[in-house]
Amino acid sequence: MLKLQPSLLALAVISAGAQAEQTNGPQEVALDPVVVTSPASQQVLTVTTDPKAPRQPIPASDGASLLKNVPGFSVVRKGGTDGDPVFRGMAASRLGILSDGENALGGCGNRMDPPTAYIYPETYDEVVILKGPQTVKYGNGNSAGVVLFEREQGRFEEPTLAGQVSLTAGNADRNDQLVDLTAGAETGYVRLNGSRSDANDYKDGNGDDVNSAYTRWSSDLAVGWTPSENTLLEISTARSDGEARYADRGMDGAEFARENHGLKFRQENISPLVNHIEAQLYQNYVDHVMDNFSLRHNSGMKMANNPAREVQGGKVASELQLTMASTLDLGIDWQNDQHTIRKASDMMMEPDYKALARMEDMQAENLGLFTEYHLTLADQDSIHVGARIDHNKAEDQRMGRTTSGMEDDKQLHSGFLRYESNANQTYQYYAGIGHSERPADYWERMKNPAATSMMMTGSASTFDLETEKTTQLDFGLLKHKGELTGSISAFYAHQDDYLLVESLNMFASNVRNIEARSWGAEADANWQWTNNWSNYASIAWVRGENITDNEALGQIPPLEARLGLQFNNQQWSAGAQLRLVDQQEQVSPGKGTIVGQDLSETEGFATAAINAGYKVLPELLITAGIDNLFDKAYAEHISRSGVAVSGYEVTDKVNEPGRTWWLKAQWKFN
Repeated sequence: MLKLQPSLLALAVISAGAQAEQTNGPQEVALDPVVVTSPASQQVLTVTTDPKAPRQPIPASDGASLLKNVPGFSVVRKGGTDGDPVFRGMAASRLGILSDGENALGGCGNRMDPPTAYIYPETYDEVVILKGPQTVKYGNGNSAGVVLFEREQGRFEEPTLAGQVSLTAGNADRNDQLVDLTAGAETGYVRLNGSRSDANDYKDGNGDDVNSAYTRWSSDLAVGWTPSENTLLEISTARSDGEARYADRGMDGAEFARENHGLKFRQENISPLVNHIEAQLYQNYVDHVMDNFSLRHNSGMKMANNPAREVQGGKVASELQLTMASTLDLGIDWQNDQHTIRKASDMMMEPDYKALARMEDMQAENLGLFTEYHLTLADQDSIHVGARIDHNKAEDQRMGRTTSGMEDDKQLHSGFLRYESNANQTYQYYAGIGHSERPADYWERMKNPAATSMMMTGSASTFDLETEKTTQLDFGLLKHKGELTGSISAFYAHQDDYLLVESLNMFASNVRNIEARSWGAEADANWQWTNNWSNYASIAWVRGENITDNEALGQIPPLEARLGLQFNNQQWSAGAQLRLVDQQEQVSPGKGTIVGQDLSETEGFATAAINAGYKVLPELLITAGIDNLFDKAYAEHISRSGVAVSGYEVTDKVNEPGRTWWLKAQWKFN
């Protein structure tokens, strides 16, 4: 049984750093790793990573799997794709997910398609993780943080054709293809990309197949007009679809159809006072089908659910240059969310759900005003403060419920204050306090505590819930220069009216407000001990307490550490990583969040991985790797329970993939 002590691990990292500082090693800036294994913080409360770069473990074509190798993140395993990301034990609407500034929510009432299921990482240029409630510019309720999947936009000075083509192959007949092309000149540009990812069932460390096959594809088109270097107008459209099998439930995803349309405008250098103004409008429509017959054997009752969600939103924001040392951000955003569903069942044949009318079941809208003020002091220290107010309204449109027709109308308040010490070019310190208020989301409002079977759901409803209020302290330090670079970030959060999800039986679940608290830290370090060789280490640790019930808070991940060795001479690269995960004894069976509830205590485990890369040409990179090198059979602590699927072994939790090899080729040109 693996037992890790956070104090000993932290001491090991600090001791290695002290040793590195005492040696006379190179002072060059460390080379970026060819294969991304553990992205590090380089700015206050911010982690930035390149989603196009090869990474280990090789992710599926969804946003959650990309986030899994960021210290502090976990992913709820359901199958081969579409896991739910969890940061510091917080998930779903506590963790904002935006793609190019847009909010795309899934349709499934049991989180078969979280927002990251509709994000194809390699089609983006940058992923930015903002920790904690230390910004108010990206919506309300993001107490855990915000993840921004972003694409570059700008003006070309001369006619240009640039892009990337990549191919990936691996175990379980894994094969991915990506094409990303941009053609532009001074007056505008066109960007077109498409991706496809396909895999069969993977095998766990015991050699057993896991119901996990999937096929996903996406296409995006953006046309931009840039009449001057300060003006941008872009119109975009996107479509995607796919299918996926799941090992944690009685249905699979037969369709994940999504349509998106967006319009953006940005004007810079307007006046000495106004740095820029930006505006955005978007529409996302998700049409999702799940059934228990098209992707698995079923000789009994055939059922199909067809939820859909339309999200319309917009934003107008401006940055004002008040003085040489201070800026003020002002903005307004709005969002309207309409969810509908239709379902059918038949004992003899496939049910014709498309012949049924859609029923509206939940509608929500939000209007928010925000401002942020940033002041640089004479010694280059800085103060950052922000405030936000939202008017949030939701309506229960279901029939036959105790809350049918009820409206929930609330004012939400958020804000933060942070001080950063930037005077020392080597070290940077910060401390901040933030407050975030979050209304119950669709999944929490839909819980039914009176269900007795899948067909008899009862009339009870959890729609009427108090607003969750989080107040959090964030503090830490970063080291930017020298052989040793790294960061430490820590937090303490107190939650009033925390929305706790409880499983009551196989079909019923309840949500209630409790008082809770959580605390933890992440640390990372990189030691560049020669021009080509480096070591890295990271630690993530979090704890949570249900104060109301005097027990552990559910769905808190265990202590995790990663240790790695890298070689990179800009043509050849190689790396090895050891991942150490502690046992988790702090559990609350049957309690957690909408993405899952605690099942049991779990033992610790360790896995190893290796990778290598070669630049055949400056534009052509070949990388390869082996994940779970020793074919360990294990499941993550935060995981869904396995269910009986014909032809597959039943496991307590959905096991992770066993030994996995992968090979990737990337060609970049401009």
